[in-house]
Amino acid sequence: MSGAAAARVIDVHAHVVLAETMGIAGSLGPEMGGQDGPEPLFRVGGYRLDGVRYKGSPFMDAKLRLARMAAAGIDFQVLSPNPLTFLHFAGIDLAGRFCRVHNDALAALIREHHAGLAALPVQDVGAAVEELERAVGELGLLGACIGTDLPRPLDSPEMDALYAACVRLDVPLFIHPAPAGIDGPPGDANLGASDLDVVIGFAAQETLAVARLIYGGVPDRHPELDICLSHGGGASAFLVGRMAQAVRKRPWAPAELRADGAFEERLARLWFDTHLNNGPIAGSADGAGGQ
Repeated sequence: MSGAAAARVIDVHAHVVLAETMGIAGSLGPEMGGQDGPEPLFRVGGYRLDGVRYKGSPFMDAKLRLARMAAAGIDFQVLSPNPLTFLHFAGIDLAGRFCRVHNDALAALIREHHAGLAALPVQDVGAAVEELERAVGELGLLGACIGTDLPRPLDSPEMDALYAACVRLDVPLFIHPAPAGIDGPPGDANLGASDLDVVIGFAAQETLAVARLIYGGVPDRHPELDICLSHGGGASAFLVGRMAQAVRKRPWAPAELRADGAFEERLARLWFDTHLNNGPIAGSADGAGGQ
């Protein structure tokens, strides 16, 4: 990770697709098809992504990734799992095997210009802690990446062992959504058209993650925990006032969040990437409201 020390621009939201993981999850795949033709596809379980070519792209080719980074002015990237392959609802034996293969392959890939975030089998928190310890201590990965949609809520006391391990190892946890229903419960049927599961569903999941973490007391139980949420935390920036008002007024709110500024103080402990796809707002004379 020597390249990070001199980096001026570090990209913490950079997914990777690893050839070594293809077919490792049995009937769930992952599987690529048509990569050399006009209709490429990528399948995980019953979820199929059409039109995205991974083979021969920066997702899989390190040289192309470095060239794309140079063109974009990015000095260093932290590579994280493809969200389609989180497999948080798969059987623990299958998910554990997939995560080990994924993390071994990722560790072999990263060099001077990259760091890596481990995939974790969070359906079994104890197994997730063990894999995090192996990934950081033996493989040299920087931390871990998990989804927003898990078998238990992000603020569940059962998750505390994972958060405590991140603090003990002094590593960050990146939280990124995945389309619902790949290997677990289906999502809102309204998100089934026009890629709304990604365009709107991701933002909703990220916003819910912010609320669950703070309302559920995770920053209070783990004040030294570094959590980064993808896509700017979804709609959180627009809902800060509403979420803060709720904990000041609602009877369920814990006492420590009722004071003015208490919600905002916890929010400030979270990290957010700037992968927002925003340019300057049309018609704005000074460009205010851009990234």
